[in-house]
Amino acid sequence: MRQWGLCVFRRGQLPYRIHEILRRRTENTMLREITIGQYYPADSVIHKLDPRVKLAGTLVFIVSLFAFASVEAYLLATLVLAAVIRASKVPLKFMLKGLKAIFILLLFTVAFNLFLTRGTPIFHFWIFTVTREGVKTAVFMAIRLVYLIIGSSVMTLTTTPNNLTDGLEKALAPLRRIRVPVHEIAMIMSIALRFIPILLEETDKIMKAQTARGADFESGNLIQRVRNMIPLLVPLFVSAFRRANDLAMAMEARGYHGGEGRTKMRPLVYARRDKLAYLVMLLYLVAMFFVNRIGFFAELIRW
Repeated sequence: MRQWGLCVFRRGQLPYRIHEILRRRTENTMLREITIGQYYPADSVIHKLDPRVKLAGTLVFIVSLFAFASVEAYLLATLVLAAVIRASKVPLKFMLKGLKAIFILLLFTVAFNLFLTRGTPIFHFWIFTVTREGVKTAVFMAIRLVYLIIGSSVMTLTTTPNNLTDGLEKALAPLRRIRVPVHEIAMIMSIALRFIPILLEETDKIMKAQTARGADFESGNLIQRVRNMIPLLVPLFVSAFRRANDLAMAMEARGYHGGEGRTKMRPLVYARRDKLAYLVMLLYLVAMFFVNRIGFFAELIRW
């Protein structure tokens, strides 16, 4: 027997429409594809690195994507990113899940760069003109966004929120001299990262509850789906404020009054592998500079 609302159904007699919607929602929901803020436990070299090293490495990688725009530079970045992913022991499929959440943003970015960049025209369709420069810019921008998401995911998936907070606070420590609340900023970012998977899980529960009451979030065009999501906002905001209030009360009950005079249970200390990681970052930047100057594929880009 299976109870559903005020009615009781025997197994196999659940209305097909409700059963089908719940199955699709459970097996293929976009909320489960978002990996930002999640931690993937594993015994790898990347997991053991100091969080400051991973923060610096992520920043260096992102800057290199926008500072060096050549085929050779992106090939080197691809090799380095693949090596880091393999060393982290995090499944590639798990990292690629995060790309599904930005697919619409990626599509709009490519379209705008493809159709709105002036240059040598390739072909013209209605009011749109595709240029060689537009194709180059669109491809490079797509690569940058994809690598940016994957590179950032490597840091968050291999670093616990506590370590990430400690590393960010330690890295920004020099700003205390100009009275910047470093500890509070790091704490805010840590709490925000922690709340991402919590709120996603809460949203998933609310959607399942609404689906059980007859709501349909799958049918209709994009605008209709957005309108169907509006009833989720009120209970989601209520839940978020309730969790924030509970967290604030718990922190006050434990005597939290900012970072003044606080000590660390596990102080961050650089190990030999962390210094080697900094050396690898330096070699990566030098290699990117020289590879970008070679321009072996420059004629291929210019067509």
